[in-house]
Amino acid sequence: MSLLTCHNPLFTTPLTPDPEKPPPEGKMAAAAWLENGYLWQAFRRVPGWKSPCPKTWAHRRQLSSRPPQPSASVIRTAFLHFFRDRHGHQLVPSASVMPRSDPGLLFVNAGMNQFKPIFLGTVDPRSEMARFRRVANSQKCVRTGGRHNDLEDVGRDLSHHTFFEMLGNWAFGGEYFKEEACSMAWELLTHIYEIPQDRLWVTYFGGNPPEGLAPDYESRDIWLSLGVPSSRVLSFGPSENFWEMGEIGPCGPCTEIHYDLSGGVGPPQLVELWNLVFMQYNREADGSLQLLPQRHVDTGMGLERLVAVLQNKRSTYDTDLFSPLLTAIQQGCRAPPYQGQVGKADGGHTDMAYRVVADHIRTLSICMADGVYPGMSGASLVLRQILRRAIRFSSEVLQAPPGFLSSLVPIVVETLGDAYPELQKNTTQITSLVAEEETAFLSSLERGRRVIDRTLQQLGPSHLFPAEVAWSLSGNLGLPLDLVGLMLEEKGVQLDSAGLEQLAQEEAQRRSQAQQAKPAKKAELRLDIHALSQLQRQGVPPTDDSSKYNYSLLPNGSYEFGACEAEIIQLYTLDGAATDSVGGGQRCGLLLDKTNFYAEQGGQACDRGYLICKGQQDVLFPVIGAQIYGGFILHEVIALETLKVGDQVQLHVDEEWRLGCMKKHTATHLLSWALRQELGPNTQQCGSHLSPERLRFDVATLAPLTSEQLQAVEETIRVAVGQDKPVYMAEVALELTTQIPGLRSLDEVYPDPVRVVSVGVPVAIALAPTSQAALQTSVELCCGTHLLRTGAIGDLTIVGEKPLSKGIVRLVAVTGEQAQQARDVGQNLAQEVEAASARLHQGSQNVVEAQHLSKAVGRLSDTVDTAVMPQWQRRELQAILKRLQRRANTAIRKLEIGLLLVKVVKQLCEQVPGASVLLLSPQAPGKVLCACQVAQDAVPTLTAETWASAVCSHMGGKAWGSRAVAQGSGNTSDLEAVLNMARAFALNQQ
Repeated sequence: MSLLTCHNPLFTTPLTPDPEKPPPEGKMAAAAWLENGYLWQAFRRVPGWKSPCPKTWAHRRQLSSRPPQPSASVIRTAFLHFFRDRHGHQLVPSASVMPRSDPGLLFVNAGMNQFKPIFLGTVDPRSEMARFRRVANSQKCVRTGGRHNDLEDVGRDLSHHTFFEMLGNWAFGGEYFKEEACSMAWELLTHIYEIPQDRLWVTYFGGNPPEGLAPDYESRDIWLSLGVPSSRVLSFGPSENFWEMGEIGPCGPCTEIHYDLSGGVGPPQLVELWNLVFMQYNREADGSLQLLPQRHVDTGMGLERLVAVLQNKRSTYDTDLFSPLLTAIQQGCRAPPYQGQVGKADGGHTDMAYRVVADHIRTLSICMADGVYPGMSGASLVLRQILRRAIRFSSEVLQAPPGFLSSLVPIVVETLGDAYPELQKNTTQITSLVAEEETAFLSSLERGRRVIDRTLQQLGPSHLFPAEVAWSLSGNLGLPLDLVGLMLEEKGVQLDSAGLEQLAQEEAQRRSQAQQAKPAKKAELRLDIHALSQLQRQGVPPTDDSSKYNYSLLPNGSYEFGACEAEIIQLYTLDGAATDSVGGGQRCGLLLDKTNFYAEQGGQACDRGYLICKGQQDVLFPVIGAQIYGGFILHEVIALETLKVGDQVQLHVDEEWRLGCMKKHTATHLLSWALRQELGPNTQQCGSHLSPERLRFDVATLAPLTSEQLQAVEETIRVAVGQDKPVYMAEVALELTTQIPGLRSLDEVYPDPVRVVSVGVPVAIALAPTSQAALQTSVELCCGTHLLRTGAIGDLTIVGEKPLSKGIVRLVAVTGEQAQQARDVGQNLAQEVEAASARLHQGSQNVVEAQHLSKAVGRLSDTVDTAVMPQWQRRELQAILKRLQRRANTAIRKLEIGLLLVKVVKQLCEQVPGASVLLLSPQAPGKVLCACQVAQDAVPTLTAETWASAVCSHMGGKAWGSRAVAQGSGNTSDLEAVLNMARAFALNQQ
């Protein structure tokens, strides 16, 4: 891996030579620089390409004397067409920036991410990807958060980006290797892009003796044969020229092509253009290296950097990938034009703000188009930080008007939309989400600014800004800590970094303790790359799992699942070692030639069941799971007795479990269809998971679903279930499914042929060229197991709803008897709420009774919050209970004030023995409380109860109490008139 950064399209800083050692001249210049250590410095990793002062730049030779080159779009297209037309590469679309089945990544950060299954040997042999031999593409990449994080550097220099495009070409399984890869790269750069050869340098792997790795002289010799002078072919060690995918996994030496920015004036100023990785090894869990069974080529060249070189620009931000955005920013803000300054030359951080906003809006648009939205955890949290950083710089530094940031989205779409059509499809949603987030965060930002200003007023001139305040701003107002640091930096104030680090460590410790409290995960059985390659070398075919679809619907409505006869091909222990036999209750992995078990994939839980071994019919071997690796299905089995390779077995799935999964999977398809019917045809599924207990469905929505929409979705599904529609399934060529309007598919690698599931319409009709069936019913690509008729679902109700991030909602649903039970629970709770409302309407005449009623409403609210019941009904009852709770609390406060009023009345009567007293206390506008006490000698002609009742009735209210003491309430705007009436009534009664 390069000292600059492998696969990272970022410029590095040109280094100023030591004035005491002037640069040599002539043909031996490069060699002399190497001897003096200057060339090593030119390759050193540095923060970013700092802009030289204008005076220095004026005397510096331009990057190239060639005329302006084509646009970024033309450069991207030229790359792709070069590999397709000249070298027979298949062009594949960019993967989503949301990693596919890779929990170790927040975002796709390199072109090779989508091809990991090939490198790891886990690719489905029936998929199109398994047939890839030589491919090329332009991959959307995001590097922020996690191991590769450029967020805090963006804007500070002229090079760093959070989003960039990676141009790459790949050769799998030894299709071609070093010589062809190097030759193609050299041909493209020097002949197609016409970069002068004397501006290009290359590096190769110089070996690593401790690991027994020899120098990659093969790559060196290839470059020399292509005409690169030996003085520009340099070797480096493993930290620079040995690329690794992670702590474990495929890896290998790499050779890099660098561009010399100096143009021969002064010391070389080298930036990496292209990295060619030759995957030959696998890094094992113990740290050792093993040869891969197959070799691969993985190359990556950052488009932004390439465009800067070809367009003769000193910064990626000066290219046409960014200039339209910078122009739009300048036109929409009250800021001076962009000058490309950094550091102290960038007064007021104006140019830094330009770069931050331009970079971040690209990242936000790309991520949201791929279904990653701002949220509270993982990639969504990082995206929210990016969004808030952009808002802060645009509003505070550039003085942008409210709502400005969202106006830049169409500029991004215009710049990148042709290459990535998903931007064009989702422009409205992206713009709306950015606008909503901007409105919300500007309020938090203003509050945060006031907190900072108030804190600074209380600090001495040399005091550090308190870490506790910064931590609170982050946790309570959502201001990212790096943003707080920048705001303080602009005020010339230093943050207490040590204190902040201490708080971060304490938080990490709390999380660690919480994690340790969780039960330990059991050891995972899996087939690693070596096990898979061993099976392939032995010629073992992938597991035939077609029997998982062998079931039928009987006339009585029940399902019949047949057994499957199979042979044990291989056994594996928990540590992954192959073995010939297991037993004694040992948990093991079992590989069969065929199976009827469904291996977990596509969001459906795997089958459970048992197997019987021939000759041991009285022993049931539990099968507790099944996973698929590269087409091989590994069954997790408890070997109660001895099992051996070659044994003949009979497999039986747990029929109740399987049927439960089938019901939930077909119900999931109906839910997806019903949501599109209610919310619109562009409604996107963002994930799902199902088991016999319940189903989970993540959906992208512009706004939260209303109760009415939830009810409508359920009703649409109930109608389809009630019609007992047939469910058709058929395997068809993947190519036939690509142009069908409304056909649902996810960002997954599908086998070819692919299985199509259609509700109510035969697959052949649904896939006809003129068919509109997929717009009117559920038609999806799916490898799961489904019902044969919808009636068995029985019922469906959505019982849970949780926002995952801005624009994505997770729905939880149950079916059948569980759905009916949920409806019954909802109905019972609705009756309880109605009864509570009636009791509250009757009113309470003492505080204790009112408090009991308030607590009862609170307990009922807790029950409604957690009950398994229809979500639409939960919302309605929650709204009612919220109103009831307010009324109950108001009644308590009123009674408490009334008691206080009665106490004052009693005190006055004690001070004037024999007196009768009535007090009125005005409350909320027009509301009046009344309390009275009559003297003993006034009874029975005047009682407190009749006196208070008369006065409160006069005010349109009511009263209660005894002959001696009473209280009540009413409404009036004329207290004097009521007091006169009360005095007159008392005198008339005596």
